[in-house]
Amino acid sequence: MSVEHGSSWLVARGVLLEPGPRRTLATASFVNMLGSGVFMLSAAVFFTRSVGLSAAHVGLGMGVGAVVGLLSGVPVGRIADRRGPREVYMATLTVQAAAMAMLVLVHSFWLFTAVVCLTELAGSAGQAARGPLVRGLAGERPARFRAYLRATANLASSIGALLAALVIQADSRAGYLCLVLGNALSFVATAVVVSRLPSLPPVPAPRTGGRGPALKDLRYLVVTALDGVLSVHGSVLVFALPLWILGHTHAPRWFAGTSVLVNTVMVIFLQVRTGRGIDTDPAAARAWRRAGCAFLGGTTLIGLASGTPAWGAVLLILLGVAVITLGELLYAAGSFELRYSLAPAHAQGEYSGVFRFGNGLASVVAPSVLALLCLNGGTRGWMLMGAVFLGAGCVAPPAVRWAARGPREQEVVAPG
Repeated sequence: MSVEHGSSWLVARGVLLEPGPRRTLATASFVNMLGSGVFMLSAAVFFTRSVGLSAAHVGLGMGVGAVVGLLSGVPVGRIADRRGPREVYMATLTVQAAAMAMLVLVHSFWLFTAVVCLTELAGSAGQAARGPLVRGLAGERPARFRAYLRATANLASSIGALLAALVIQADSRAGYLCLVLGNALSFVATAVVVSRLPSLPPVPAPRTGGRGPALKDLRYLVVTALDGVLSVHGSVLVFALPLWILGHTHAPRWFAGTSVLVNTVMVIFLQVRTGRGIDTDPAAARAWRRAGCAFLGGTTLIGLASGTPAWGAVLLILLGVAVITLGELLYAAGSFELRYSLAPAHAQGEYSGVFRFGNGLASVVAPSVLALLCLNGGTRGWMLMGAVFLGAGCVAPPAVRWAARGPREQEVVAPG
């Protein structure tokens, strides 16, 4: 089979996108998340084992960095709208590469915190600048394209996590430095790939009847808040679940590190299929409502694992993770649609920054909320957390209908 024929077969099967800007952007996303997947798993270990910081200092510094990072999304998104998203995105990737490389020089808590703040600022800015690119290059089937990007990112993150696990097992400073510098190089490589994308001109703002600044758009802010509440489900799997397994169930200890593999596999293989048809505001709102139901079912199953025999706990947790992942697939598809469709065409970057702000703020407070409800509240706490998700999902349809009645602008899609 020739390379060209093989590529055509992969395109026909949906494994690859057709040649062009969309495939280029997907490649950039894969390279970026490959490096990030390596770093995310190894960051805490690197700073404690190699740099010598305490776990408390690492947690504090990363928390401060996460909060500071939220501040850059809106202003940089506004710049991307006015100057062109490709150029601004490339600039943020360059800053991320430099900041990540600086981590190898960290030797104190204050320097660590300063560098982490810089990396988070650049990361948040980059996501805001990337938003108009995704919108402008989405083509005729934007929901499918966005689902493909998410599946690609999850695959890359999983591969990166496996590479990081090998280095962590070796537990050497040289290995940790390679992980950090490898992530820095991934930002450089991503910038090179992004440079091959067409330059998207800014969309002119309407003279009359347009929307105001994103931070004053109450309708969009309400939807952003609902997205933030539903996004806490991600911390359920990576924060609350491992601690619940270790401290409150009879499941084997090794299961704490492998239970979320179900989530990764399901997202990689089902995200594109799940996203089909979720390409309108009402469909996205209904997807959020179904996601809320799934989150309630999943958290209830996980909560019931306490006090059951080991085999029963494993079964309940696996079922719970699978049900939560079904909700995550629906949530992600709806979130992608509403993030772009409810934002005016000329301010996609600015509105993406606001949307990321809500999601990021939720991720900052999520560990405290989950510790209070799920880890300290027991089975009832897990069910209460699920009820919060259900409430946000049920509020979504009327909230989205209200938001959609605001001033809208004609869709502007770049060629390619």
